Amino acid sequence: MKRLTLLPLAVATLIVVAVFSVIGSDSQSLACLACGGDRGVVDKAPCEAFNVKITFKNTGSTEGTWSVNIAFESESWTWSGTSQILTLRSCKTKTLTWNDSVPCDAPVGSVARLIVYYNDSYIALNWWIHVVSNAELTITSSTVE
Repeated sequence: MKRLTLLPLAVATLIVVAVFSVIGSDSQSLACLACGGDRGVVDKAPCEAFNVKITFKNTGSTEGTWSVNIAFESESWTWSGTSQILTLRSCKTKTLTWNDSVPCDAPVGSVARLIVYYNDSYIALNWWIHVVSNAELTITSSTVE
């Protein structure tokens, strides 16, 4: 019964996030988030595995606990990770990892943006998965007469 109650809330949240992503919201309100490395577009084929690592830091003055999850969202496809509980003392950091695969039905040419959800907030990061074809053409024989 509890899951049926949360389902409409989850769908509404995804719709709101998608709308904000489309209009270019790039809020950097999560000051403790540090991805490291260059941000950008990662090419992946349908069904291909990906790995997301995000390092968080508690910049507050007391210990805090957050429910953290990620999703890749686009108009064509979405993928959601499994929520993780993050507890950090003041000034401490921790890296969380998510591993999975691009949905096998993700359309080639589509692009999905990485969104981080924490408690009742979210932030859209500048990481994108671009779905590319995994088809390869190989010549197996030829003739000339």
